[in-house]
Amino acid sequence: MDSWKKNLYVLWAGVFFCSTAFSMSVPFLSLFISSDLHVTTNLSLWSGIAFGITFLASAMIAPYWGSLADKYGRKPMLLRSGFALAGIYVLTALVQNPYQLIAVRILSGLLAGYVPAAIALVGTNTPEKHVGHALGIMATASAAGSIIGPMIGGTMSRFFGYRETFFLSAIVVLISALIALIGIKEEKFDRNRSRSHVLDDLKQAASNRPLMNQFMTVLIVSGSVMILEPLLTLYVLDMGITHGDASFSSGIIFSAVGIATVIAAPQWGKLGAKYGYRKILMIGLIGGGIGNLLQIFFHHIVGFGILRFVYGLFFAAVYPALNALIVQATTPDFRGRAFSLNQSANQLGTMAGPMIGGALGGWLPIPYVFVLNGLLLLMTALTIRLQDRKQQQAVKKLA
Repeated sequence: MDSWKKNLYVLWAGVFFCSTAFSMSVPFLSLFISSDLHVTTNLSLWSGIAFGITFLASAMIAPYWGSLADKYGRKPMLLRSGFALAGIYVLTALVQNPYQLIAVRILSGLLAGYVPAAIALVGTNTPEKHVGHALGIMATASAAGSIIGPMIGGTMSRFFGYRETFFLSAIVVLISALIALIGIKEEKFDRNRSRSHVLDDLKQAASNRPLMNQFMTVLIVSGSVMILEPLLTLYVLDMGITHGDASFSSGIIFSAVGIATVIAAPQWGKLGAKYGYRKILMIGLIGGGIGNLLQIFFHHIVGFGILRFVYGLFFAAVYPALNALIVQATTPDFRGRAFSLNQSANQLGTMAGPMIGGALGGWLPIPYVFVLNGLLLLMTALTIRLQDRKQQQAVKKLA
């Protein structure tokens, strides 16, 4: 087997276990804060901060890890983050108040990075003609983990407790680290070259307008997803589900989007290669936006779950298309650092989303937050369409 194919399969497994560990426990932070840490006031705000602070720390540190990865390789980054995350999940299980939880979440952001390192390794060690397809396959790894994780986490937290679920997450993410240690062979990096400076990487990225457009879209899209993340479990409670059943029901809701992604993402990848990734991105954004708008009409757990599944079928097109567009906009020698900067944009959006969602959930009914989210996605799609039309007009003038 070609080394790039072996890396792809091994990293798929590693990302699957890492995503499973995350989705087993982190989506239920709101319930953990309320039940185990006994927070009763400003719960949505505390939940938003606990979600978002990790991603702020990660966004700040990601360019540094990316610079190290281009010199020393992505495999050391996989090992660093995998083993560190195992310890961090253990610490999370031991916290006694929300302040300790936030401190551990900051540490998680500073030391994490398994999934972006895996994507960067695939993006830099896969032959050019196979990169888009390989990145599409990697997207299904995270989605598959998001299917299994909430189901396991919801069941574990219901029958054993949230702290025990964090301990299990530590064991699962440790498997990801061991997979990287044993199975990965990395080739395309040069230890002898000088390490790039983050400021120089930012300047090079800023001079690449298509790349910067993708970063902005990534920031908006990731923020859109995470606006709803801390509110979904609270919305399940609003539907009349008891607190004891909320984690299990929320797990099913989270899994619905993951199942849809596993089904649809490979198909969107094939369509992107055939018709263009920007068109597929547009379809994903429009479908996801409409799916969020329609959720204002669904106030029963079954209908809500079905609609989340349909939303996932369309939104599955977005991240593989964005990753493929980043590949198209960069040269191979800069691609690893481009993915690290992309991770910073992703984490900034992921940080802002829960905080915005937590704040909005405190003074707006949660269904209206879905509406605002849908409008944001539709506006992003419209902006991309206007950019394409402007570019087409410029080409006609030059012709």
